[in-house]
Amino acid sequence: MGIIESAKEKQQKKDLETVAMVKAASYKRYKQIWRQFRKNKGGVFGLVVLLGFIVIAIISSYIWDYKTDITSMNASQRLMKPCLEHLFGTDHMGRDLLARVFYGTRYSLLIGIGSTMISTLVGVTAGAIAGYYGGKIENITMRIIEMLLMIPNMLLTIVIVSAFGISLGNLLLAQGLATIPTFTRNARAAVMTVRDNEYVEAAKAMGVSDFRIILRHVLPNALSPILVQITTRVGGCIGGAAAFSYLGLGVPVPTPEWGAMLSDAKNYMREFPHLVFFPGLAILMLVLAINQIGDGLRDALDPKLKR
Repeated sequence: MGIIESAKEKQQKKDLETVAMVKAASYKRYKQIWRQFRKNKGGVFGLVVLLGFIVIAIISSYIWDYKTDITSMNASQRLMKPCLEHLFGTDHMGRDLLARVFYGTRYSLLIGIGSTMISTLVGVTAGAIAGYYGGKIENITMRIIEMLLMIPNMLLTIVIVSAFGISLGNLLLAQGLATIPTFTRNARAAVMTVRDNEYVEAAKAMGVSDFRIILRHVLPNALSPILVQITTRVGGCIGGAAAFSYLGLGVPVPTPEWGAMLSDAKNYMREFPHLVFFPGLAILMLVLAINQIGDGLRDALDPKLKR
């Protein structure tokens, strides 16, 4: 009995050491990723621009009042060109364009990040379970995902928004649900590459629950492709939200969302191009910044691209 207990204690000690080594290696890898990311000038530039937009979204409500500066009409100042009083000019209802563009940053970020969080939470959870357990669970999950992939994302979003009504929440939910299948497939593939590693077997031998194994050992080591997908999807959701708002299926007026602002300005764009220039520039800069961050992460996470 003493020999058996001693062997068990040695095995448990070895398993603990394996798990501790994996945690230390994961922390070291994250530091390496950050160092590699900082070498990518485009990624750093994108991060700085994104942080700037976040600051704008936070401070805009302290600079302007929503009712008086953002949504109220002022017929005496309608369609003013950029000047010292109104740096971005005014729209067809006399509202300050600078205030509306700055205030609209929060809606674009909310839609982009919120819908991506829905896709990530549901898709990665389903993909991780399917990839970890395999068998019938994997087959059923992937058959459902394949059926959903047959429906184009734009069509699914239009159906959801049309069925439940035009609102910020419904647009956010629709874009989140539309991209769950792609997150599920990528998460499943990433988990399958790490589920048979030694540290996973060591955690199982220690009696760790499957939930903790997936959450603390499998997903952190399968996170690289998912992170890249998250960044690219945030940019895609921001552009998609602007497109749907332009078509009248997104954020309802008079909410200062960039796509809705472009839609309002389409009848005046020849005589007053500033009405489309500034909201369009904001969309371009934000989506470009997020895509640059995604490129930087991809380079930092891919060992073949390390310099």
